[in-house]
Amino acid sequence: MTTFDLEGHEYIPLNQLLKLLNLTESGGDANQVIVSGQVKVNGATELQKRKKLFVGDKVFYRGQEISIVGGE
Repeated sequence: MTTFDLEGHEYIPLNQLLKLLNLTESGGDANQVIVSGQVKVNGATELQKRKKLFVGDKVFYRGQEISIVGGE
């Protein structure tokens, strides 16, 4: 499992997370994999590109699990 620290921020948008962790080649690619149903948040398929992810959320994409930690 990978963790992502919000480092003092309240949340991170889903598409930005995928891009920052280099799980997609670009922001546009991140948006495409989200709207095509390839990403799950907390076990449910997520279609919102800018879904706000908070501490405790878990993202699943291509066999990887990313846990959101840190925050304010």
